[in-house]
Amino acid sequence: MITQEMIDRINTLYHKSQAVGLTEEEKQEQAQLRKRYIEAIRANMRGTLNSISIKEPDGSITDLGKKYGGVQSE
Repeated sequence: MITQEMIDRINTLYHKSQAVGLTEEEKQEQAQLRKRYIEAIRANMRGTLNSISIKEPDGSITDLGKKYGGVQSE
């Protein structure tokens, strides 16, 4: 999970990198924060896509999460 503090820190490091540059420790921190942020976005997108159902022309419903996302039936 990504917190607002993490997003704020990502932005702070970005602005500092543009203004004066980052130390090696700050570059590593920035890379780790960006990685966690991307992982959170991917997980959120995966959850959204797995919850999509499509109504087929014959009236049946195809649950894309079950068909393609590996979501188990409840």
